[in-house]
This record gives sequence, C-alpha cells and structure tokens, in this order.
Amino acid sequence: MAEPARKFEEEAALYREAPNNIEAEQALIGAILVNNDAYYVVHDFLKPDHFFEPIHKEIFEKTSEMIRMGKIANPVTIKTFLAAKDKIGDMTVAQYLARLTAEATTIINTLDYGRAVYDLALRRSLIGIGEEMVNLAFDAPLDMEPKVQIEEAERRLFSLAETGRYDGGFQSFTDAVTAAVHMATAAKDRDGGLSGISTGIMAMDRLLGGLQPSDLIILAGRPAMGKTSLATNIAFNIAAAYEPADQSDGTYKAKNGGVVGFFSLEMSAEQLATRIISEQTEISSSKIRRGQINDQELTKLIGCSEMMQRLPLYIDQTGGISIAQLAARARRLKRQRGLDMMVIDYVQLMQGSSKASAQNRVQEITEITTGLKALAKELAVPIIALSQLSRQVESREDKRPQLSDLRESGSIEQDADVVMFVYRDEYYLANREPKPGTDEHLKWEQALNDARGKAEVIIAKQRHGPTATVPLAFQAEFTRFGDLADEDYLPERFE
Repeated sequence: MAEPARKFEEEAALYREAPNNIEAEQALIGAILVNNDAYYVVHDFLKPDHFFEPIHKEIFEKTSEMIRMGKIANPVTIKTFLAAKDKIGDMTVAQYLARLTAEATTIINTLDYGRAVYDLALRRSLIGIGEEMVNLAFDAPLDMEPKVQIEEAERRLFSLAETGRYDGGFQSFTDAVTAAVHMATAAKDRDGGLSGISTGIMAMDRLLGGLQPSDLIILAGRPAMGKTSLATNIAFNIAAAYEPADQSDGTYKAKNGGVVGFFSLEMSAEQLATRIISEQTEISSSKIRRGQINDQELTKLIGCSEMMQRLPLYIDQTGGISIAQLAARARRLKRQRGLDMMVIDYVQLMQGSSKASAQNRVQEITEITTGLKALAKELAVPIIALSQLSRQVESREDKRPQLSDLRESGSIEQDADVVMFVYRDEYYLANREPKPGTDEHLKWEQALNDARGKAEVIIAKQRHGPTATVPLAFQAEFTRFGDLADEDYLPERFE
C-alpha cells in the first residue's frame, strides 16, 4: 500500500464521530408531530440540547413551546417558525417535516427513542469532560494543583449525573418561570403550605417559609446559647418528617421532610446522638452520660434508638475538614442516599483548600463561605452553617447579637441568604445575681423568672422575607427548642 494511502487510513481511524442516532431523533420528532401527547412522555428529561442534529434541536424546541402553550404542533403549524430557506439535503424544511410525520407510524416507542437520544447526549458530554481533563492535565497552569482539577472534574460529573448537562451558562426565562411554578405547586402540596423544608418549629417556618433550596443559612451565637442544639433539633425534625414521593424517572424526591447530612466538626457522632436521644426521651443528657437511669428510662432509650436508626440522618464527624473535602462528600451522599438539607457545625473549624487562603484567616473564611454558597446552589439544598460570634458582644449592656458581631463577618454576612442569632437572656441574667435581700435582687428574680425557659432567634438578614425576632421555648436539660405556648390558649391563671 502506498505511503499516502496508509497515512490517510491511520488518520481516518483516529477520527471518531461523536455518538449519535439520527434515526432515533427523526422517529421521536415524527411521533410527537403525529400525536402531541407523545411529548409528555419525554418532556421531563429531554431538552433541545440533547439532540445531535441542529435542525432537530430547533424543531424540538419550537414544538415544545407550542405544545406547552396549548397549541397544535404539526408540520403545517410548525414550519412558519422555522427558517424557510434552510435545506436538509435536497429537501426544504417543510418537505422534511412532512417526511418525518409520514414515516412515524406509532408513538408506542416514544420513550425508547427519547432515552436513546438522552443517553447518547450524556455520552457526548462525558467525552467533552474527558477531553478537557486530558488537555488541562497536559497544559495545566503552574499555580493549579492536581487536586483542584480533580475537584472540578468531580463537580462537572456530578452536575452531569444530576441534570444531564454540565455546561452551565444561560437558561431561558421560560425554564426559570417553569421552575418557579413547580416550586409554588410543591408548596401547595407540602404540609404547612411552605415553599421550603419545614424546620418543625412553626414560629420559624412562618417567617422563613421553610428552609429554601440553594440557601446558605448562617446560625450564630455565643457559647452556651444553644446554636448546636437548635441545629440538631431542626436536623432531627426534618429527618423524622421524611416522606418520599416517586418521580417519573424512577427516582425519589422528598414530599415532606428530607434526607439530612450533618457535618459535626466539634462533637463526635456519639455525642450528637446522645443530644438527640435526650431531646426525644426527655431524659437529661448528663444522666445518660453518667449512667444514672432506671429500667423504665433505659427502655425509653432503647425504643428511641431503634426509631432513630431508621431516620435518613447521616453524620460525618471529621474534624478540620476542608471545603473541597466537604463538597466531595456531600456530592457522594446525594448520589448514593439522596440529600435535602445539610448542617455544618461549625464554620470556624473548617479549613480552606488553597495555600493562599491558609496564610490569611479572613481570606480562608471567605473561601469557605463562598464555597458553601456555591455548594448549596450546586446541590439545590439548604445549608445551615453554624458560626461563632466575637467577644465584643460581652462588652455591651444589651447582649443581643448584631451582624457586626460575626467573626470574620464580611464574607459570612455577604454570602449568607439568611443570618440568624440564638440568644437566651436567662443565661446572662443567671450570671448577674445581685446581693440577696436588696430591691435589685427582687427585680433580678422577677426578670429571671420571666426569662426562664425562653429563647430568641433573631433573624437579622433574610433575602426572601422580613427580619424579625422569633420567641421560642428552650428546655436546657433536654437541649430542646420548640414553639412557645400562645398566651391566649393557656389555662386561666389566678394570682
């Protein structure tokens, strides 16, 4: 064989066309044009960008718009919205549409055609990700560490697995409006009529509308205020209320409650479980730790533990975890078990991933909070991140926290969609006892009795609603927050 011919064959062998099935695309479009009901068989997973042939992409997009508007889509009505001068081979667009419908004899196989088109689109996307990984690995910038490329590849693969797309970029306003209507429909069907996930505390739900997907919620407070207890209460309430609903693609989505991932950087999983058991059984956690329980209480503990083992609540107790590691584990949990809400206890115990941020704590916190907000959007779940407050709170007469009290507050306040503070006046009053027998002591006793068993959640920032203070009940011995009883519904009291 001549040398040029051999070289040509070798180059031809190296070239491979991206996976596609033009016949499946033609059969699918033909079936939809013959019977518009066929569109609803594939509309929940198939998008115009999944088509390989550009003219098919355009036809499917116009057909979809007409059907969603309640109009009839067929070769006669659709051709006016396509460029008349375009040619497909030796046929005009009108002739091509007529041929597609003439050769479509049945809609029985519509789902199979749609799946074939979708699967091949995923393969093409995988090829694109793979090629970018190889090219970047060959020509990586000097300041890019290999683990950064791994994290980016993992993010793209996760996005592809979740949505069938990884390119990002613009989406049409039609898609955004459709998503908003779906959110409103879900809120109508969900218990309590909330657009987000219920915290299990009605007073908070009324102001927040539940925990909203993609929101970063900062829950801050001074030590001993109960921020971990409140986060634990909410996590348990959501996991206990979990009620899955079937989706058309065979997967499950939470109708009520949800699957919870809890990253406990401060406490061990055992300590966290002890808190939840104490809250649910109303047995003091200190008694549980010291073993000062009777047979009846032990029976309650065992019953509670058996119930808790069935809850979709997953705990990661890795200390000093980096934002990159946390994101990778959260993606893995969502792929393997599902994920509807996350808790991080707490932000200041996390580490940044870049060397530059490690030299500056404020930059490191900025990287962490920006990464948490990006992760909330990527996974489409609310993230509750606990945060410390600076000591300047203690130097004020009124110790109710403010946004400026957040440690390294600039990025935390900026990136958060909601900032909440936990405050208990009882804690500060108990440490300010005047001399017994004085008028001040009598006033102090009255103030302490009024504050006992009460807490406040101060919503200092909320992008979707008002700021306000939510009064709550707090049982310190069980580390449990709840709704305060309405004074109007209490039994009549006699002095």
